[in-house]
Amino acid sequence: MSDAEYIQRLRAIPSGIELPYNQVVKSYITRYITRERTMVSQILGMSPYYMPIFERALEKEGLPHELKFIPIIESALDPNVVSSAGAAGLWQFMVDTGKGLGLEVNSLVDERRDPYRSSNAAASYFKQLYGIYNDWSLAIAAYNCGPSNVNKAIHRAGGVKDYWTIYPYLPAETRGYVPAFIAANYIMNYYCEHNICPMKTMHPLTTDTVMVSRNLHFTQVAELCGIDKEALHA
Repeated sequence: MSDAEYIQRLRAIPSGIELPYNQVVKSYITRYITRERTMVSQILGMSPYYMPIFERALEKEGLPHELKFIPIIESALDPNVVSSAGAAGLWQFMVDTGKGLGLEVNSLVDERRDPYRSSNAAASYFKQLYGIYNDWSLAIAAYNCGPSNVNKAIHRAGGVKDYWTIYPYLPAETRGYVPAFIAANYIMNYYCEHNICPMKTMHPLTTDTVMVSRNLHFTQVAELCGIDKEALHA
């Protein structure tokens, strides 16, 4: 595909966040449509379950829906993933960041893994970051590496508050973060054009909450509900 076609497609996405195109962005799009096709297929399969949760949290804070694609690059929509640095959950919060946003994290409970609570915390955090920079690319970069690193990069770039200007001064991981976000927006809108289909997932489209008053074993719950134990755990 030509650069002109990529540019045209990105411009056609109704987005409240600027989605520029360059060769760095192209490299991430290429990654999604080639060697990470299977992962994209798995993400598409889980999207009907998780995306409405993300959208509600973002709407509550009045934020752009495009931010719902952040967990794609953070966790590939796996709420149980833990990074080598100790970040956990769909939105990959560190312990201190999670606690600072009101999430309970201890030996028994880790709300970073809770899709609803972590999404509300992420939306609140993004609102804070946008309030600092008034620029979505900078806010997204700060979500990845922290405001202090973004501020250092701005200072080293002579005070210019523009992501692509401070790009060379950001940590290596963050230099790829915003391009990966743009590429995620692209692939979630144009996966059909690249012959990528959603993979079947065990996640149910609808769930319910049942309050219990005594200890129950998973086997008991699975038998009563007629659900496979592994599916129930998921």
